[in-house]
Amino acid sequence: MSIHSAAEPAAHAHAHPSPHPTPATVDEPRRPWTVFGLMIAAQFMVILDVSVVNVALPSISRALHLSAADYQWTISAYVLLSGGLLLLGGRIADLLNRRGAFLTGIGLFTVASLLSGLAQAPWTLILARAGQGAGAALLTPAAMSIIMTHYAGRQRQTALGVWGAIGSLGIAAGVLFGGVLTSAVDWRAVFFINVPIGAVVVLGTLRTVTRGERQPAALRRLDAPGALTLVAGLLALVCGIEATRSAGWTSARTWIALAAAAILLTTFARLERRAADPLVPPATWRIRSLVSASAVMAGVTGVVVGAIFLSSLYLQDVTGASPIIAGLEFLPLAAAITLAATVASKVIDRIGARLLILGGLVVMAAGVLLLAANAGGTSYAADVLPGFLLVGAGVGPMFVAIAIAAMSDVPADRSGLASGLMMTGHEIGAALGVAALTAIAGDLTSRAGLITGYGHAFVATAGILAALFLLTALAVPGGRAAVGASAHGHGGHGH
Repeated sequence: MSIHSAAEPAAHAHAHPSPHPTPATVDEPRRPWTVFGLMIAAQFMVILDVSVVNVALPSISRALHLSAADYQWTISAYVLLSGGLLLLGGRIADLLNRRGAFLTGIGLFTVASLLSGLAQAPWTLILARAGQGAGAALLTPAAMSIIMTHYAGRQRQTALGVWGAIGSLGIAAGVLFGGVLTSAVDWRAVFFINVPIGAVVVLGTLRTVTRGERQPAALRRLDAPGALTLVAGLLALVCGIEATRSAGWTSARTWIALAAAAILLTTFARLERRAADPLVPPATWRIRSLVSASAVMAGVTGVVVGAIFLSSLYLQDVTGASPIIAGLEFLPLAAAITLAATVASKVIDRIGARLLILGGLVVMAAGVLLLAANAGGTSYAADVLPGFLLVGAGVGPMFVAIAIAAMSDVPADRSGLASGLMMTGHEIGAALGVAALTAIAGDLTSRAGLITGYGHAFVATAGILAALFLLTALAVPGGRAAVGASAHGHGGHGH
């Protein structure tokens, strides 16, 4: 089905809302937040898992006697599968069944979490982490698609705003939870805690989200050659990015993976042009709000994840904080993100997504420059906290606005794929951000090297944010979020 469907007028209505309340605004039906609560719980668990496991890795390494390669693959197995399969997961959610795709994804993630916690050997843990990544790639776009089709108007806007904020909040909160669980219980607790949460989400989804219907001949419409080349290309790309951390930018392994990614993704583009029903319909790339906001999402996520990674090292190796204290010291950052996101969700109707993103980039740039200026300082309160608060105040509005901007013109029958595209930017941005900032920082193994690299990396981060400012100003549409607009394909509730 072309993206220029009957649902498209409603999509365009998002970009040009009426300045006055319409009857649809006044009489807009409100739905319980139960479905949203289930979807956001699953997504928070997925995002939290990345930084929780990073904090627990030293304990895991000692317990399972991980080699350097095992250590790297414990991280990479998750990132490779979650980043590489997101677009395919989104297309499956759109074509087959949103609820079924979500239940399959959360079930796989929960079982893989249990197996990770029970692992007695490195290879078992690595395979289980890959299973977690595959489950995340299926449940994330399906959850967004369910939200898009279940809620309308102001409720949808609020839901998208919270969804956006949860990305950066989960990363920051994961550092705290990882330190607490590892120190107070055991590293296995960071995986076992997912099991009861996943079980509750599965049971709640079965009770509250209706089954929905598959599209006719859905399996025949799934572009298998396109899916295979896209997944292989994205896997190679993420593998190449990850290789920069362990092998460096100049290694043969890095460049072979990146060259393979270029070949496979070029092949995917050519196959898509000839396919009768392509995996990513060409019109999807013409949704300016989706493509531009997804690009900004990749850049901002990379900066946030890289900054948290470097700051975690700095707090422990320079200021002398223990893992659990370092985790607690990220709480003000998480609080600033939450507060700023709450304010942003209340004013986005009046000022629009683009201005919120631009303002957030300026505030965050001030924060990272302050962190760079204070590199070498050993006082958390004087040298780190002020920068954290500014970074959080900038990040919160951006993720709210990016999520709303990206999905504002997407019709319901493409919401899963669109979410997959946006979150692919999130995953690849996260992997690239850590790789790029650690490469800029240089030697992080000594205290002196960490202090010097910390300052250099955050100055470079300010430059990246300046580039994102230009991209946002030129490419992200400036329309305000519509409150009274009806849902895209609102009759599709319960898919």
